[in-house]
Amino acid sequence: MGVFLWGVIPYIALLSVIGGTIWRYKYDQFGWTTRSSELYESKLLRIGSPLFHYGILVVVIGHVMGLLIRESWTEFFHITETQYHWVAAVGGLIAAVATIAGVAILIYRRRTVGPVFAATTRNDKLMYLVLVAAIIAGTYITIVGMIHPHDPGVNYRETVSPWFRSIFLLQPDITAMEAAPTRFHVHVLIGMALFILVPFTRLIHMFTAPLHYLFRPYIVYRSRDVSRVPGAQPVPSAWAPIGTKDRK
Repeated sequence: MGVFLWGVIPYIALLSVIGGTIWRYKYDQFGWTTRSSELYESKLLRIGSPLFHYGILVVVIGHVMGLLIRESWTEFFHITETQYHWVAAVGGLIAAVATIAGVAILIYRRRTVGPVFAATTRNDKLMYLVLVAAIIAGTYITIVGMIHPHDPGVNYRETVSPWFRSIFLLQPDITAMEAAPTRFHVHVLIGMALFILVPFTRLIHMFTAPLHYLFRPYIVYRSRDVSRVPGAQPVPSAWAPIGTKDRK
């Protein structure tokens, strides 16, 4: 069972993310969207969406740092495990609270606003269920780590992190992952289920960063030539368009 959970499912998740994303890009670019519902309701969206997106961004960055930064690297800079743990725990808890508050507002909005709920598919409901489960499981791990900071199982950089890195070396360290507490097993399994779903849900938009906005030409807005409209007041010379028409 350990081989299947920690040596097979991770590659199924990777295959789903990579293969599913390529398939979605090739055959469903039109559906590569969050299916925005801002036209139906915007007040709750303006609160919940930033809370969730900024919160989950910090959560993802924290996971990447925790999984990729080796314990020996922080020791080299004289950062003790206790210092690292508390910085990660406090920052993670703040990000978790923001993420939970944001997703709670978004789910409330989706359930109570008629047109938004009508546009909610079974696919969306499954995605929200797995996403919320992953967030709650991760928050529980953070809280337990703050309550019991000296518990041997708190230091995931001795168990989960080596296993995670070993996956990409095609030599999964199953023993390391099996040594982690059950709460980490649950969180990782839910996380892998979420990654399997990503290419086939609205979460696919996370791979579409609008980087072209940084390099696109400026957009020039020109006002309508009101001088030709009957009864219109003449445009003051200070506000006259520049370079848009010949002057006589």
